[in-house]
Amino acid sequence: MRRRGAVGFLVTELPYRVKVYSNFQVLIPASLVRALDIVNLRYVNITFRFNGVTETIEGARLLRTRHTDSRQFTIPKELREKYGIRPGDYIEIISIKPL
Repeated sequence: MRRRGAVGFLVTELPYRVKVYSNFQVLIPASLVRALDIVNLRYVNITFRFNGVTETIEGARLLRTRHTDSRQFTIPKELREKYGIRPGDYIEIISIKPL
């Protein structure tokens, strides 16, 4: 099947380094979503590293758009405040596992 739209990021394995958006959301590219086989999942456990500290978000909700397999999740406010995560910072996603 031929895909429509712009070519996205080609990321097929973890760890994955990504920039935090201004609304504190983080992108998981469609190629990685397909590679990890999490296309139909709504909630996952995500482990990430920021400034040498590793943290796990349990039950992170994967947000989606209508026409793509890419997903986004929001970093919870308590973690943002605890570690000083700001828009434009980079985090490293270490693992994404189903609940």
